[in-house]
Amino acid sequence: MYRPILTALKRLVILVLVVLLSVLGMRAWDAWRGAPLHTWHTFEPHELTAAQIDATDWKGYLAAENALFDEVKRNVTDKLPPADQIATNRYYAGAPIYPGRFATDWNRSYQMAPDGPPVGTVVMLHGLTDSPYSLRHIARVYRNQGFFVVAIRLPGHGTVPSGLSHVQWADWMAATRLAVREARSHADPHAPLHLVGFSNGGALAMKYALDAIEDPKLARPDRLILISPMIGITRFARFAGIAGLPALLPAFARASWLDVVPEFNPFKYNSFPVNGARQAYLLTDVLQGQLQRLGQSNQLGDIAPVLTFQSVVDFTVSTAAVMRSLYALLPDNGSEIVLFDVNRDHAFDVLMRPSSSTALSRVLPTRPQRFRITVLGSVPPDDAMVETTIEAHSTESHTRPLSLHYPPGVFSMSHVSLPFPLDDSLYGTTPNPDEFYGTHLGTQAPRGERGALVLNIDAMMRMASNPFFAYVLDRVRELIANPAPPPSHGETASEKPPSDAERKAMEKAFEEAGDIDGNGAQIPW
Repeated sequence: MYRPILTALKRLVILVLVVLLSVLGMRAWDAWRGAPLHTWHTFEPHELTAAQIDATDWKGYLAAENALFDEVKRNVTDKLPPADQIATNRYYAGAPIYPGRFATDWNRSYQMAPDGPPVGTVVMLHGLTDSPYSLRHIARVYRNQGFFVVAIRLPGHGTVPSGLSHVQWADWMAATRLAVREARSHADPHAPLHLVGFSNGGALAMKYALDAIEDPKLARPDRLILISPMIGITRFARFAGIAGLPALLPAFARASWLDVVPEFNPFKYNSFPVNGARQAYLLTDVLQGQLQRLGQSNQLGDIAPVLTFQSVVDFTVSTAAVMRSLYALLPDNGSEIVLFDVNRDHAFDVLMRPSSSTALSRVLPTRPQRFRITVLGSVPPDDAMVETTIEAHSTESHTRPLSLHYPPGVFSMSHVSLPFPLDDSLYGTTPNPDEFYGTHLGTQAPRGERGALVLNIDAMMRMASNPFFAYVLDRVRELIANPAPPPSHGETASEKPPSDAERKAMEKAFEEAGDIDGNGAQIPW
C-alpha cells in the first residue's frame, strides 16, 4: 500500500530536481553571456567584522576605514586598465565623478557638531548600496537644532560594490551599536537620543531599538525616524543565495551578481551582488520575527515613538509590510506614518496602473488604529497638495491645504527620492549651484534610442528627489522641539501595550483594507 506513495514522492523529488537544475542552468547561461566583471566587482576590501567593530571605538573604526579606502585606491583606482579610464567611471582618478577629488567624500563616516553644547544626539543610518551622503540634509537640520550628529558608513559600503559580496547583516548591526556609543559620548547621558534610518538603515534602526528593549546595556533611543524603511522586501531575496550557486564555478562568477552596471554614481553603487539581497532579506526576516515575539509578550510598550515617511508606491520595499508588520504592533505611544500618495493629475489616468491608483486605499486600515496616519496627496482640478490626518483611535480625518504641488511630469514619489531636496546637487531637479559632484543625475531627462547610454533608461525615469522635502524637514523640526509627546488617553506607553485581540484586529483591518467608505477615514482624492 506504500508503493504508490513512494512512487509519487520519488516523482515529486525528480520533478523538483529537474526544475532546480533548469533554473540553475538558465542562471548560469545568463551569467555567462552577461556583462563582464571589472576590478571593482572582483577585488574585495578588508572590512572589520562584527566582533572587531564591537571591540573598537570610533577612532579605531575611522582608522580602519581610512585603510580601507587606501586599499581600494591601490588595488582598483591605481590598476585600472586603459579601457576603464573613462569619465563615467567613479573609480578613475581623472573622472569628474571620482569621489577623491571632492572637498568632502560623502562615502565616508562623518560627524557634525553644533555650535554650543549638544542638547541631544542623533545617529544616521544609510541604505543598502548607499553611503552617508543620503542623510546629510537631515543631519544638518539636527546639527542646527543643537544635536551632535554621527553618520556612519556601514560595512561593505562607500568603497566598491564587491564590498557587499561577503558582508553580514550582523556587521551592520555592530556598526549601528558603535555609532550609538559614539553619539552618547558627546552629550549628557540623559539627553535625547534619536535614530534616523533610510531604507535598510530603517531596518537597522528598528532592530537596534528592539535589541535595546532586551539588552539593558544598550542605550534606548527616544525617537525613531524611518524613511522608506526596509521592513519587508520581495520573497525572491529569500532565494537569492540559490541564484548565486553557479558562481562556485569560475566561468560563471557573474552569477554572484544580480546587476552589473557601470559605476557612474559617486556616492552609490549601481552594481548589486546576490549577497546584498540575501543579507537584506535575512535582516528583515529576523526583524519581523523579533517584532512578533516582543509584541506577543507585551514587551513593545516602552519602544520609542516612530515617525515614518513612506511612498504608497515603492518598488524596493513593501509599504503594506510597514503597516502590517510594524505599525500594527506598535503601542499607543504617539507614533505616526506619513504616506505620499501618487499624483492624481488626470494627465496620468491613462498611463497609471490600477494597482498604483488604488495603492493608498489598499494600505489604509478601515478601523481606528493606535497611531496617527497622515497622507499627502494632490486634489484635482488644480492638483494642489493637501495634508489629510487621521488621529489615533479615530476614523475621522482633518484636511489642511499645503502650498505644494507635484512638479509637471512627476507621477509619484519613489523609494529613493524621499531624503533628497529638489536642490540636491546630485539627485535634485534644480541642483544647488554651490555644490558639484561631477554630474547632475536628477536633471537628466534623456530621449533617444535604446542601448545608446551607459545606464538603463527605466532607472533614469525614477524620481530621485522630493518636491515635498520642506514638509519632511518641518516635521523633523517639530519632532525635535517636542521630545516627549504624551500618549493618547493619558496612559503611558508601557501601561497598556496592544493586547493579542487588538493586534489581531489591527492586522485583519489591514488585510481587509480596500476603498474607504463612510465607515472609514474620508480621503478627498
